[in-house]
Amino acid sequence: MVISFSESLGLICVFVLFSACFLSVATSARSKSVMPGEGSPGSTHTGFKRSMEKPLKTGWLKKQRSIVKNWQLRFFVLRGNVLTYHKDDKESAVQGTIPLYSCQVNELPSNADDKFLFEIIPSSSTDREREAYVLMATSQSEMEEWVRSIRKAIGSRSNGVFGKSLSDIMVYEKKFGVRLVPILVEKCAEFIREHGLNEEGIFRLPGQDNQVKQFREAFDAGERPSFPSDTDVHTVGSLLKLYLRELPEPVVPWTQYQDFLDSTLMLDAATSAVRNTFTKTVFQINKTQR
Repeated sequence: MVISFSESLGLICVFVLFSACFLSVATSARSKSVMPGEGSPGSTHTGFKRSMEKPLKTGWLKKQRSIVKNWQLRFFVLRGNVLTYHKDDKESAVQGTIPLYSCQVNELPSNADDKFLFEIIPSSSTDREREAYVLMATSQSEMEEWVRSIRKAIGSRSNGVFGKSLSDIMVYEKKFGVRLVPILVEKCAEFIREHGLNEEGIFRLPGQDNQVKQFREAFDAGERPSFPSDTDVHTVGSLLKLYLRELPEPVVPWTQYQDFLDSTLMLDAATSAVRNTFTKTVFQINKTQR
């Protein structure tokens, strides 16, 4: 199989991102605190301050009780990044509040008795004793609309992962464990390596726009979605290209750009000398980003 220069350069960029981006974390030691009244799970003023906002979404959902596991019909209201539920659509009394900060929302598989299910998983660092909130919508489209709306509400505070610097992303994703590259890059590279190395047109042919959008929204909402095995590999490639394209600074710094480009033009997997030259170039890029 003959790989074009553009495809080779795309694969090389993934490799460089794996080896270079984590070092940029050393340049940033930011810590972001959550102020009371801005969606903090511990804030006692959140409901009062949010009550005058226009709801992002309202509607009836069934909520699974935590102990008995039966269902209760409740009227849900999404304001800001707080979800409340009530006995009636007049919002006369709040039955419960779900702070969405750092939560995850996932669709759940249906069974013979229960359909159109999704769950909201509280942040492990702020709500360790809570189980996931399991909710049931009245239809597939209604369930998908709730999931999209909640994901947008969750992502509104962190402003997502797209368009953020590598150092900021690596600091933000420390809560998910130590890694060398952003979660999105890791998942895309693993999927492409498993399903796309023999696929013609990687990083050249476009993927499915609606799926790219859905995956982007999920990552921007702070989730870590996995790609189903039947996902079009060009969709994953398009998602990775979109992420790299929206980085505020290049993965390869401008000061080393020409050296790196020269190395790719000489790249020959069978020539150890050229491999060594390429490795030294990548090492120099890492060194300058420390």
